[in-house]
Amino acid sequence: MRHTLPIAPQFYVTAPQPCPYLEGRMERKLFTSLQGDGVEQLNNSLSQQGFRRSQNVLYRPSCSDCSACMSARINVAEFTPTRSQRKTLNRSRHLERRATSPWATEDQYALFRDYLDQRHADGGMADMDVFEYAAMVEETPIRTRVVEYTDPETNALTAVALTDVLEDGLSMVYSFYTPDLPQNSLGTFMVLDHIEIAREAGLPYVYLGYWVPGSQKMGYKAKFSGLEVYFGGEWVPLKDPESFAAEEHPLSTAPVAEQVANIQLPQGKHPSKR
Repeated sequence: MRHTLPIAPQFYVTAPQPCPYLEGRMERKLFTSLQGDGVEQLNNSLSQQGFRRSQNVLYRPSCSDCSACMSARINVAEFTPTRSQRKTLNRSRHLERRATSPWATEDQYALFRDYLDQRHADGGMADMDVFEYAAMVEETPIRTRVVEYTDPETNALTAVALTDVLEDGLSMVYSFYTPDLPQNSLGTFMVLDHIEIAREAGLPYVYLGYWVPGSQKMGYKAKFSGLEVYFGGEWVPLKDPESFAAEEHPLSTAPVAEQVANIQLPQGKHPSKR
């Protein structure tokens, strides 16, 4: 018997779990599988509506207590580096960039483990083994690149970004770097370099993941000029971060059924919630 995938994607909601960004809160995600025909179009469409990719899944926060987590992207045309950001770029200009197919290596995993052990030892990814890391990198049904930054003098792998190429920009899925060079601000450097890559490729946006008002962990994203957040069903410039504090209130979130009904899919498909 032949089985076919549903024409329209099915949306599901995860069970609540402790929020990694705001203490005392519980997070919940709305997600769908990235599979079947038209995955590129689906990924492009949902990325433009605040969804993020993790392997073969697209997800977006759908918390019952607040709607503080907002997808963030940099409008390349509106970006101007600060003096500090120019220094960060110049400090690591010597690194050699190499974009490759999504293939995990031992050097990448060694750097990944060093990064987690020193920067995020208590995070949700702290226990990832080499096979889980390989799955994170290699299980992608869309156009994905691994961007490596290497020190030409020592040939040491210094930083890595797992990056999706969208129709309207670059999406930085995950990045990590050596924790031994804190003065180089390598996380910021990779964002700045991706802005340059996008500009050279004629792509208007660099997607950064989520910005969360009140979260110190995500505060650095507000330092990039041209930052936009997905708020109220549209992308709006982040001019005053303090103006979004109300999104931490329980009444700021819409019911899941309403969220699903408002999702726009390619080719006029209609989403359904399970």
